[in-house]
Amino acid sequence: MENQRRRFEKEKDDAFDYGGFSFAKEALNLIDNLERSKQILESDEVLKDTEALKKTLEHFEIISKDMVSIFSKNGITPVVSIGKKLDPNQHQAMMEIDDDQKEPGTIVQEIQKGFMMKDRLLRPALVGVSKKTKTPDDQKSEENKENSDN
Repeated sequence: MENQRRRFEKEKDDAFDYGGFSFAKEALNLIDNLERSKQILESDEVLKDTEALKKTLEHFEIISKDMVSIFSKNGITPVVSIGKKLDPNQHQAMMEIDDDQKEPGTIVQEIQKGFMMKDRLLRPALVGVSKKTKTPDDQKSEENKENSDN
């Protein structure tokens, strides 16, 4: 009876804490679309260096900060990625990037920002991770290994 009561309490608490999980997941699209719109406007040659673009980007920044603030107040926080080691619990590797400056498996590019809702992953960050550049010797040893396997 006591176990059942504890389980019910936990389910009730989880429902309260994570009830808006699916709504929050969908709302992330707003931040993504705002960021994409900002990037498109910044790369538009016709609008470049115009006062209209400056004002529009300022407004986009205000909206973006407000959205992040609202998310933060509701326990939704961005996943930190750049410079961190790949964590499969928070990141999804989309590509490998040659980089001899960083240790293999270090995140060097963020394709899409990830988010947590309290202690649960709302959406993984889509990232690019570093890998060592293959030297000609590495390629030869790989080819030799493949040939010996056949």
